[in-house]
Amino acid sequence: MADDFSDSALLLVAHGSTQNTDSAKPAHQHVDELRARRLFAEVRIGFIKQQPEIGAVLQGIKVGRIYVVPLFISEGYYTEEVLPRELGLLTDDDGAFTPTRQTGEQTLHYCDPIGTHSSMTDALLARAAGVVEQHPFPHRPPTRETTLFLAGHGTPRNENSRTAVEQQAALIRARHLYAEVHAVFLEEEPRVESCYERAATRNIVIVPFFISDGLHTREDIPVKLGEPEKRVQQRLTNGQPTWVNPTERQGKRVWYSASIGTEPFVAEVILERVREAAAG
Repeated sequence: MADDFSDSALLLVAHGSTQNTDSAKPAHQHVDELRARRLFAEVRIGFIKQQPEIGAVLQGIKVGRIYVVPLFISEGYYTEEVLPRELGLLTDDDGAFTPTRQTGEQTLHYCDPIGTHSSMTDALLARAAGVVEQHPFPHRPPTRETTLFLAGHGTPRNENSRTAVEQQAALIRARHLYAEVHAVFLEEEPRVESCYERAATRNIVIVPFFISDGLHTREDIPVKLGEPEKRVQQRLTNGQPTWVNPTERQGKRVWYSASIGTEPFVAEVILERVREAAAG
């Protein structure tokens, strides 16, 4: 049965940034894609840290049903505390919340974040394959001769940040497509820079498990992988990619992709979250 949400609005909610407005680009791209499909009465975007703010966007939606999908990698502070408060879903002073809110004739459904959905596996695989296909020089290596790394933020303050990356690594590993699949992190062990010693193959593909390309994906990770900081800053200034694919380093040939949040397949993950909520 074809999707029909013509009586509903889709609201994507994202972190946003007052310092790096480019971080909002993936969210706007997904909005444009989903609007073009004409599945919903309207598709909107709201941010926590920049305009338009979530509350103001909500007030402007008048249709009877709203599906809210968080563009976040994992469950945590923003998805379990900040967003439920912004959406009026809290049920007590201890922070408990309900995923559904009825206000007059309008029903709001709060979905789980996209990063924890099992179909994100396909988005990660598409991103990993895509970066090698775009830059096959000197030739495209077989995946069975390649080690795939998922690079996450990680933080001791929220174990869910790590868990989401490790779960996706396990799901990809179970498909037996790559020689090895590992999760690595910026702020936890194993670190991003350990990929050279952890990879048993000469070929390495690294996919950042981040919603947008910003400071971490465009600067921190390339530097951790051995790119001189001065060169990274110069490339940023010139509007160039901060990593050249593939790069030979420490006896490895390394492909480094854009963040997973910019992958077009993420639109399908968003729809999967809506379908789940619609099915109850």
